[in-house]
Amino acid sequence: MSSIDYAEKIPNNVNIGGDRTLQRALEHWQPHFLQWWHEMGPSDFESADVYLRTAISVDAQGWAHYGAVHMPDYRWGIFLADAVADRKIGFGDRMGEPAWQQVPGEYRSTLRRLIVTQGDTEPASVEQQRLLGHSCPSLYDLRNLFQINVEEGRHLWAMVYLLHAYFGRDGREEAEELLARHSGDRDKPRILTTFNEPISDWLSLYCFTYFTDRDGKYQLKSFAESAFDPLSRTCRFMLTEEAHHMFVGETGIGRVVKRTLEVMKELGSDDPARVRAQGAVDLPTLQKYLNFWCSSSLDLFGSEISSNSAANFASGLKGRPDETQYEDHNLRNASLKLLTPEGELDVPMLNALNEVMRESYLRDCEIGLKRWNRQIERAGFNLRLTLPSSRFRRSIGAWAGLPVDPQGRLISKELFEKSLEGWIPSEADRAFVHSLMNKVAEPGRMAGWIAPPERGINNLPVEYEYVKLH
Repeated sequence: MSSIDYAEKIPNNVNIGGDRTLQRALEHWQPHFLQWWHEMGPSDFESADVYLRTAISVDAQGWAHYGAVHMPDYRWGIFLADAVADRKIGFGDRMGEPAWQQVPGEYRSTLRRLIVTQGDTEPASVEQQRLLGHSCPSLYDLRNLFQINVEEGRHLWAMVYLLHAYFGRDGREEAEELLARHSGDRDKPRILTTFNEPISDWLSLYCFTYFTDRDGKYQLKSFAESAFDPLSRTCRFMLTEEAHHMFVGETGIGRVVKRTLEVMKELGSDDPARVRAQGAVDLPTLQKYLNFWCSSSLDLFGSEISSNSAANFASGLKGRPDETQYEDHNLRNASLKLLTPEGELDVPMLNALNEVMRESYLRDCEIGLKRWNRQIERAGFNLRLTLPSSRFRRSIGAWAGLPVDPQGRLISKELFEKSLEGWIPSEADRAFVHSLMNKVAEPGRMAGWIAPPERGINNLPVEYEYVKLH
């Protein structure tokens, strides 16, 4: 079991104290991070006592401590999963060679770019969710939001450590830039488009944590395979925390579905207007939100055909999630059939790895859909929630900018533009969802548009006062 020293100014299990230069650099960065948190973190909740889990170990059996914390006092730190003795590279042209403890010079700039792009998503999501506390549907949900926020902050620390420890002055400058860019900023936006989308209601939050954090899981799993061992160990531990973020999304949408079905049964009708009149989210509106956030997240995997994905795999920088499940770890002679607007192409597998990951991701997304559809079926309604085609509303890759409907069919531009409001949230849909977003802050009470969770946090009751507001 690898414990974390909480006597340190920056809690860590990487012996920062043994490298005075690195320690000074990170201690210089820390107040900038805290200032960013103050300005861009959850708005107006710095004095609240929040029931949070804090990492105290990287041992999977008992890694977290729960207790009331003021968020600015949260013990962010740098935690890597325990090293695997004599770890070898598990894929690509250098398979079987010892994993790297330092960055090879020829991959320095590529690896730095990958780490910066991953690191940029962590503070971005905190910024996107900054104002959501003011419309929380319950204290249980408010606490879950804040847990996600502090862990995204810690994931930023994880990437900043790698930049400082392994990339010299370039890394230190990139770490400063991670706090200088802001979600939705006109002049200095976040790197990836999805992380500039506003999240101003809780239905969007649940969809974001279901779809976009699931993309995060796949990116972290890819990096967990990396030949660069410090990156692999960093991401292996981050995955432990990421699971909670997806849990918030899946159970959140499930609770929305449950409450909507209760209202539909009371009414004896699935008429969206009547469901809305009762203060619930009608299922067609939920479908539009699923379409929006799923299609937005699909772009995060990159182009279907990519020389970068080929180079990153061949060199050992980034593997496939759960690489050991595959038989071929070299892929030099493998290919994949890809459907493009020009027809079916036979593409070298190395160049199609983004699409392999995207298909795996969509299969994972289907798991929640099956659960929600079972709820609907059991309630006796003949409706189904679906995922949009991976070709719908794409802004990167072979299908970028093409008029494709949610079923994946190429249609006329005029029909696409006319139909889009029926596929993703319209201004009226967003206004309706916003009208439901009224803060509920009494312990155990829930907003009328969402069902209570099945259980509380860490064996506590749902009625527990998870956030004490002052």
